[in-house]
Amino acid sequence: MKNIFFVTILIITTSNVYSQDIYKVQNAFETSYTMEKKNNIGNAISALVNIYNKDSYEINLRLGWLYYTNGDFISSTKYYTIANKLLPYSEEAKLGLILPKSATANWNDVINIYKQILTISPNNTNANYKLGLIYYNQKKYGYAHVMFEKVVNLYPFDYDGLLMFGWSSLQIGKYKEARIIFNKVLMYSPKDSSAQEGLKLLNKK
Repeated sequence: MKNIFFVTILIITTSNVYSQDIYKVQNAFETSYTMEKKNNIGNAISALVNIYNKDSYEINLRLGWLYYTNGDFISSTKYYTIANKLLPYSEEAKLGLILPKSATANWNDVINIYKQILTISPNNTNANYKLGLIYYNQKKYGYAHVMFEKVVNLYPFDYDGLLMFGWSSLQIGKYKEARIIFNKVLMYSPKDSSAQEGLKLLNKK
């Protein structure tokens, strides 16, 4: 209850920032969206910078995205970080922050952010899957296996989750499990090349 109350207070607080100038803010956002659709990211950013308020979650979140789109990962990180501090329980702000962190290969930061998301929402399949991919690419197959197993428990017939669960099972020596999983992948995606490759490797074990 305390957490819900805290979040509610923050939302009300940030909303009250614009109680007198809400139409000005709405117009700025509308201009920003219009400029983004025209691929004029500079003007999309300027529309919000002109009415910038450091206490606005929405403006900081939007600027984080726009600067990321414009390839300015330092500024993107700055605004996404501010948004995260304003609403600490926001998953969208954390997922946003992952974008510039990934673009600059700050994988330790990315891992920590995914862990923060999973602390708030343990069954977030996107976070479990993406964290599993990072661990797998780092050859931390045991950690990856745990993440993919969680995804498959939540979505037992999900292609991406099954495929990576199969590969991580193979990598840690769970060959019987891997064979079963790869065959399930072929039920979802007949003649899937990755699953077939996995089965060929298992036939050599």
